[in-house]
Amino acid sequence: MTIFLASLFLPKTVYFKLPDAPPSSARRIQKQNNKKTSKRPPLELRTSLFPDPTITPPKTPEEEEAYLDDELFVNEDGLRVLNVSDDEEFIKAPTDKESPKWGGRPNQPKSRANSPPPASLIEHARTLEKAKELGRQGILQPRATRSDSHDRVFAHANWRIVNADQGNGGLRNAAEAAARDGYAEEYSWVGTLGMPTDALEGTQQKADINDKLITEFNMYPVFCSDKDFDGHYLHFCKQILWPVFHYQIPDNPKSKAYEDHSWQFYVNLNQAFADKIVKNWKRGDTIWVNDYHLLLVPGMIRKKLPDAKIGLFLHVAFPSSEVFRCLAVRKELLEGMLGANLIGFQIHEYTRHFLQTCSRLLSVEATPDGVQLEDRFVNVMNHAIGIDPVNLNAHRQDEEVKKWIGIMRDRYKDKKIIVARDKLDHVRGVRQKLLSYELFLNKNPQWRDKVVLIQVALSTGEKTDLDAAVGDIVTRVNSNWANLAYLPLVYLKQDIPYPQYLALLTIADALMITSQREGMNLTSHEFIVCQDGKYSDQKHGSLILSEFTGTSSLFGNKELTVNPWSYRQCSEAIKQALEMSDAEKKDRWEALREIVSHHTGSHWFSRFLGTLDQVYEEQHRHDQTSVPRLNLNTLGQRYSQSQKRLFFLDLEGTLIPYGPMNEIIPMNPQRTLDVLNDLVEDPRNTVYVMSGRRPEELDRLFRLVPNLGLIAENGCFIKKSGGATWTEVADHDKVAAWKESVRGILQYYLERTPGSEIEDRNCSVIFHYKHAEDYANAERQASDWTGHINESCEEQRVHATQLENCVVVEPIDWTKETAAAQVYEEANNDSQSSQSSPVDFLMVIGDGREDEKVYKWANGLKGEGRAKEVITVSLGNRNTEATSTLTQGVSGVLVTLQKLAGLS
Repeated sequence: MTIFLASLFLPKTVYFKLPDAPPSSARRIQKQNNKKTSKRPPLELRTSLFPDPTITPPKTPEEEEAYLDDELFVNEDGLRVLNVSDDEEFIKAPTDKESPKWGGRPNQPKSRANSPPPASLIEHARTLEKAKELGRQGILQPRATRSDSHDRVFAHANWRIVNADQGNGGLRNAAEAAARDGYAEEYSWVGTLGMPTDALEGTQQKADINDKLITEFNMYPVFCSDKDFDGHYLHFCKQILWPVFHYQIPDNPKSKAYEDHSWQFYVNLNQAFADKIVKNWKRGDTIWVNDYHLLLVPGMIRKKLPDAKIGLFLHVAFPSSEVFRCLAVRKELLEGMLGANLIGFQIHEYTRHFLQTCSRLLSVEATPDGVQLEDRFVNVMNHAIGIDPVNLNAHRQDEEVKKWIGIMRDRYKDKKIIVARDKLDHVRGVRQKLLSYELFLNKNPQWRDKVVLIQVALSTGEKTDLDAAVGDIVTRVNSNWANLAYLPLVYLKQDIPYPQYLALLTIADALMITSQREGMNLTSHEFIVCQDGKYSDQKHGSLILSEFTGTSSLFGNKELTVNPWSYRQCSEAIKQALEMSDAEKKDRWEALREIVSHHTGSHWFSRFLGTLDQVYEEQHRHDQTSVPRLNLNTLGQRYSQSQKRLFFLDLEGTLIPYGPMNEIIPMNPQRTLDVLNDLVEDPRNTVYVMSGRRPEELDRLFRLVPNLGLIAENGCFIKKSGGATWTEVADHDKVAAWKESVRGILQYYLERTPGSEIEDRNCSVIFHYKHAEDYANAERQASDWTGHINESCEEQRVHATQLENCVVVEPIDWTKETAAAQVYEEANNDSQSSQSSPVDFLMVIGDGREDEKVYKWANGLKGEGRAKEVITVSLGNRNTEATSTLTQGVSGVLVTLQKLAGLS
C-alpha cells in the first residue's frame, strides 16, 4: 500500500534550457552595468566573515542578483542546489528555514498572477489611478504583451527534472533517513513544482512533466493557477497564518490578517491537493498531510473518502485559543484539521492549545487523547521532529568542511565565537539578540576584543523597518569596540555555503537562538552533533536557547534558557556560556546529545505513521457501524454458565429516561425497580447502578431495591451491595480546594448570565443555563467558561465538560471507572477470603461519554485474562469502546435484563 506524503512543495522541480538565454556571467555583468547608484555602505564598512583576501572565497552574488545565477541557487528553506545542469545530488543544509520567493528565475516561467486587490478601497482606487496614468505615458504595458513572449518559449524548450531548492527539508530528510533505517513502506510525494505553471497550460510539456514525475520519481504534481498559488502562499499563508501561528496577532497596525480576500485562494489550492489525492487513492492507502499550508485538505478528503486513513502533522507552533480565535476563518480551519484520524504536533504545549481551541470554538469534548466529534473520535499526539545525525556526520567528513574549520580557526584564533543563524524577520528575534550582545559588551569590558558574534541573517525578500534597526545596532557595536585587528560583530545578510555552516557550528563556543516563537529549532540539534570534538579541538559548546522554541521544552533545561525579551537575562546567559567550566559544559552536552540521538527524523517519521496505523484501527473498531448488536441468545448462554456475576448499569438514559430527579421520582419508574429486584434476587448476581446524582437522591429512588449497590457523583461515592452507608472515595480536602477556585470563576459568569444557576454537589459543580434570559448567548459563552476552567484549574486535576444546557466540573482522579475497578477488586478479594468463585461474568451498560472509560477498563480485564466473560453495551449512536450495542434505548435494556433474570 502507498503512503501519500502531501507537502506544499515537491522534492523535485523543473528547469528549462532557454535557447537565447545569455550565460549567467553575462547576465550578472549586464545587471551590474544597469544598476543605479547603490545605497549600501562602502565596501570597507561592510562586514565579512573572511576579510583577508588571501582566504576569501569568490564573491557571493549580491542579494538582488543571487537568484539570477543558475550556477548557485540559494533558497530560504534549507536546501541548496549546486550546478543544476549536472546530475549532482543537492547538498542538505539546515532544515528549519522558510521557503523562497515565488517565481522569478530565468529558467522557469514567470508568474501570470496579479496581486490580490488591497484591502483598503482608498488604496485600491489610488493604485488604479496610478496605473491609468502610467498607461497614458506609455510606461505600463498590458501584462499579456509583456509576458506572452516570455511564456511562449517554455512550450517547446528542453527541460529537465532537478532537485528542488525549496520545501520542507526536515520532512524530506526524515523520510530518507527512515527508508535508510529500514522503514519498508512505499511512499509517494504530492505537491506543487514550486514554480509558476500557467505558461505550461495546454502544452505537451505539462503532460510530459506530469508523466515523468509519476513514473520515474513516484511524485504526483499538483498544478494550480499562478493566481491561486500567489494568493495562497504569499498572501494567506505568509501574511495571515504564519504571523498568527507565531503570536503576531491581527491587532498589530501592520498586520495583513484583515486581507481575507486571499482565503478563497487558500481554499482553491487545498482543494487541488485533495482532488489529486482522491483521484489516485486506493483502499488501504495512507494519507499524510504536512504543515499549515494544507490545513483544509484532511476535511476535504474525508468528505469524499469517509474511510480513508488520514494523518496531519503541524510543523510550526499552534497558538493559544485567545490568539487563534482572532482568525476570521477559525472554525473552517479547525474543521479541516479534524478531518484527520490523527493530528500531530511538535510538543505538548501545542497539543494542549489545539484541544483547548477546539473545545472553546467548536464546543466539542476535548480529552487528553483527542477530540470527540458527533460520529467519530480524532486522536492527537505530540512527538518532536529531529535531524538525521548519520547524514550530518557524513557531510562533516567532507574535505571542504575540514578546510573551512582550519581557516576559521586561524582567522579567529584566541577568540571566543558565538554563532547565530536566523531568518531576518520579527519572529526570529535577531534585533533582541544583538541588543543583548551589546549590553553584554557594555557590562563586561574584560571580554571586549576576546569574543566575536557571527550573525548570519537570511533575507526575507522584503524591505522592512527591521533591516534598518538591525543595521543601526551592527554599526553602533562595531563603531564602539572594533579596531584594526578586531571586529566584535560579524553580520552577514545572506546565507553561507553548507560547508562553512558546518564549520561554524563545529568551532563555535556557543550557539545563540532568541526566537520569539518557533515550532522547533533544528539548528540547535545540528550544533549539538557538531560539538563532539571529532574534527576540532572545540567541543561541548554552550547552547543559549529561547524558551519560546519547541526545542526548549525538549531539552529539559540542559541548555541555557532565556527569555528573548529580557536583554539582561540574555546578556547574563552569554557571560555564563563563555565562563562555564569544562566539566559543566560536558555534563550539559552529554545530556543534550542523548536527547538529540533519540529524537531523530527517522524515529519521528516511523513513530507518527505507526501511531496513525494504531489509532486508525482502534477508531474503526469503535465506529458505531462496526460494533455488532447485542446477541441475546449468546448472552443468555454465557449468563447461564457463569457462577458469579457483576453488573454496572448507568442510570440516566439507560435505566430511566433523562430528566430532572424531581420529575423522575413522582413518575415511580416501577418497571425499572421490578427488573432490578428480579436481578438482585439471585445470590450469584451483584448489581451496581452508576449515576452523576447525589447519594441522597439515589437513596430516595432505589429505597425499594434491597441489596442494590450504588455509585454516586460519577465515582466519588460508593454504597456497597447490601450496605447501609456511603463511602466517600474522593479526597474531601482536594475537592474543597478546587471547588473554591471553580466557584469564583463560575460566579463571575453567573452575574453576567441572568437566569442561570450554579448547582453545588459534594464532588462536582454544575453551571445550568437552560433558563438563561439570553439562552443563545449563554450557549455560545459556555465553551468559554469550559475553556477558562480547564486552563486555570488544570494542575488541580479537575475537568469541565460542556453538556446540553449545562457545564459540569468534576475531578479527574475519581470517575465511574475508578469506582467500578475498586468494586471489582473487592469482589474478587472477598471470593478469595471466602473460598468462593471469582467474578466470571461482567456486564457494563451505558449510553454517555462518561461510560466509555468503564467499557475500556472492562474490556481490558478480558484482554489481560483476568475475567472470563465481559460484555460491554452502548446505547449511543456514536463511536464507542463497547463491544456491542442496543438500539432500543431504555426499553431494550429493561427487556434484556428481564430476560437474564428469568434465566436464574
